[in-house]
This record gives sequence, C-alpha cells and structure tokens, in this order.
Amino acid sequence: MPKLGVNIDHVATLRQARRECDPDPIQAVRICERAGAHSIVAHLREDRRHINDQDIKRIRQTVTTQFNLEMSLSPEIVKIAAVVKPDVATIVPERRAEVTTEGGLDVVANFLRIKKTVAILQDRGIEVSLFIDPVQKQVEYARKSGAEIIEFHTGQYAHAKTKKHIQTELNKIRAMTRFAQQVGLVISAGHGLNYNNTAAIARIPGIAELNIGHSIISLAVFVGLEKAVKDMLHLAKG
Repeated sequence: MPKLGVNIDHVATLRQARRECDPDPIQAVRICERAGAHSIVAHLREDRRHINDQDIKRIRQTVTTQFNLEMSLSPEIVKIAAVVKPDVATIVPERRAEVTTEGGLDVVANFLRIKKTVAILQDRGIEVSLFIDPVQKQVEYARKSGAEIIEFHTGQYAHAKTKKHIQTELNKIRAMTRFAQQVGLVISAGHGLNYNNTAAIARIPGIAELNIGHSIISLAVFVGLEKAVKDMLHLAKG
C-alpha cells in the first residue's frame, strides 16, 4: 500500500479569497494527520498565491508525520527551505502564469542548477525529490543529480480520455517505476489523481507514496476533510 501525502495548498487558496484567517492550514494539518495521512504537502510558490512564508514555519512546527515542501529552484525559495528544513523538498517547475504545475521538471536541461540545489538542501539534512515526467532520460538524470526520490507527474494519465490512452499512460508509469527502482530511486506519484483514477496508480508495484491535494480538498467541502482523507486512503490500498 502506498503512503498518502495530502497537499493542503487549496485550504490556503480558500483563505486567500478573503485575505482573512480562515480556513487555517494548520487545522488542516491536524485533521489530515488524525485521519491517517502519512505526510503533509505544501507548495510555497514564488507569488505566494496560497501558502505563504508564515504558513511554512507553522506547518514545520505542527507536523508530526512528514513535511514535504514543494518548491521551485528560485534562490529565494531555496534559502527559505534551507532555514525551515522540511523533511522532504520536492523541486517542481514553476511558471507565474500557470494555474497549477504543468508537466514535470526538465532535469536534463537544468541539470547543473538542479544538482547544485540538491546538494544545498541535502547539506541541511533535507531529502530531495524531483517532480518529473515518466521518461527514462529524466529518471537517469534525476539519479545523477543525487536526489533520493522522484515523483512521477501523472497529469497525462489523469487527463487521458480513452481506455487506450489511459492504458498507454499507465504502462509508461509502470515501466519507468521499474526502471527507477533498478537505479536505486524511491518513487512517488501525483498530479490530477482523484477518487476515480487513483486505485490503478496505487496498484503499480514500487510506488511508495501518492501525493494528492485538489480532489481531497474538493470532496472535503461536502463531506469534511477527515472523511475525504480516509476515503482516499482506502483507495490507496489499491
């Protein structure tokens, strides 16, 4: 059974809609952990559109499981991560205009910068994960960078419309998971996973963790956060 990391960004998105104090992401941390989440994920974007600097400090102080900070390669954000010291730092591509992260990190094109950032974070005792597409060359360069973990971007699978396309994307993730294991990486997966498509990913041997946010927070609006997390944990059992 893969572990479940719950991304709480969109609790902060709702708070920022009114620029007030509620809902508080820290309350979300406590509820998610009480429901059985194995880690808490939050993305400190350069534009601070949802999670902000104070949130990150408070999350670090509150989390009793594992804190996974999603972050860009921005020197400012790297410095913050080095001070806050999450358990895991997941390096993701980031563009200001995007609604959400679009595609995986290009480790090949940005190799030297990524390798340097990986070393900086690891020197602070932080495990590093690279959010990449399920492509062999990206996996190879992720391994060369020194990162211990990769997270496969599952967006192409999540957005596939036909059975054939869905199976094609599943096969890519399955094959690249086997390859990543062979070269000594720990594998996570996330992006676009919901209550209809998660079980198939959870059944792939070698997937150690699923990182899911939007669909859990969306369901929580109607059934409550604790039940939404528990329902996703049930699916993660595959």
